[in-house]
Amino acid sequence: MASNPPQEELLRALRDQGITSEQVLDVIAKTPREKFVAAGQESVAYNNTALPIDCDQTISQPLIVAMMTEALELTGTERVLEIGTGSGYQAAILSPLCREILSIERHRELSEQAAARFADLGIDNVRLFLGDGSLGLPSEAPYDGILVTAAMPETNETIGAFLRQLREGGRLVAPVGSAKGQTLRVYERTPHGYETRDLCECRFVPLIGEHGQTTDDDANAAPTDTEDAT
Repeated sequence: MASNPPQEELLRALRDQGITSEQVLDVIAKTPREKFVAAGQESVAYNNTALPIDCDQTISQPLIVAMMTEALELTGTERVLEIGTGSGYQAAILSPLCREILSIERHRELSEQAAARFADLGIDNVRLFLGDGSLGLPSEAPYDGILVTAAMPETNETIGAFLRQLREGGRLVAPVGSAKGQTLRVYERTPHGYETRDLCECRFVPLIGEHGQTTDDDANAAPTDTEDAT
C-alpha cells in the first residue's frame, strides 16, 4: 500500500491538534515548505517541528504557523505586519489570505533569501524591510493584524509599541514571555481597549532590539534605521 504524501500527514496532525480553518489548512497544503528549509532538511520539511535556518534562527513548527495565522481571522482584505521575516514561510502562508504583508527582518541575509523564494514562487504581495522589528513599523501603520515571530518581553513598552499600530478590530498575535518559555497570546483592539486570550505555551527565539529581550551588535544585523528591502 502506498504511503500518504507528507502534506496529508501534516494536515491530519494539524487537524488533530485543533486547527479548524479549512482556508489555513488549504494554504499550508499548497505551500512547498521544502523551499523554505535549510539545504539537506527537505526530507523532514513536512514534519510538525521547528527546524534551524541561517543566522541562528528557526522556521517555526507548522502547528504554530497555522495557529498564529488562524488567530488573525483574515478575510482577504487585510494589511498585516510581520515581525521577523525569517525563512519567509510564515509570510508565504499569509500571502493568499490577506491583501498585503509588510515583513521586517534584522538579518539582511535572511531577508534576501526570502525575497528570492517569493520571486521563485510568484508571491508579489509581500513588502520586505530591514530594521529593528521590536519597534514595529509605525511609518506604515495602522495594520489590521500584527504577527510577531520572536519572543517579546511582557512589558508595556514592548506590547504598547505594537498595539498602537493596530486598527480598531485588529489583532496582535505574539509569543510573550522570557527566553525560558512563552505564552502565545492574541490581543484584539476594541472600542473600549484591548481583549486578550492565550492559545498555548510555546518557545521562540528572542525578539532582539530596542524593545526586545536584549540588544545585539551582530554585524549581520540590519541598521537601526528601517529601510525598504524590496
